[in-house]
Amino acid sequence: QVQLQESGGGSVQSGGSLRLSCAASGIHYSRNCMGWFRQAPGKEREGVAYIDSDGTTKYASTVKGRFTISQENAKNTLYLQMNSLKPEDTAMYYCAAGPFYSCSNGRFDYWGQGTQVTVSS
Repeated sequence: QVQLQESGGGSVQSGGSLRLSCAASGIHYSRNCMGWFRQAPGKEREGVAYIDSDGTTKYASTVKGRFTISQENAKNTLYLQMNSLKPEDTAMYYCAAGPFYSCSNGRFDYWGQGTQVTVSS
């Protein structure tokens, strides 16, 4: 069974920081890709950041320089460090996993339940 469990969301003031975590289990890809997505009410879901098995990362232009995606050494937990948060970052954030090429095509097979991030001005 594949499980992705996000945590670390919350409410912060503009300019603040949060670190999201995603505990992953049951993923059997020899080479994989994991990513963070977000969706705000009235807006389409967007890819925020991806990381593949080689450690190569990709960021949306809206978060580049502010957010950092990473994995712990055991590669069973995914992180998203979010700095200099803005009100427009307010959204439900989702962890996702897929094969290696998901980092290229943006299509993922498995999803977590989401964690809410709210940034006040």
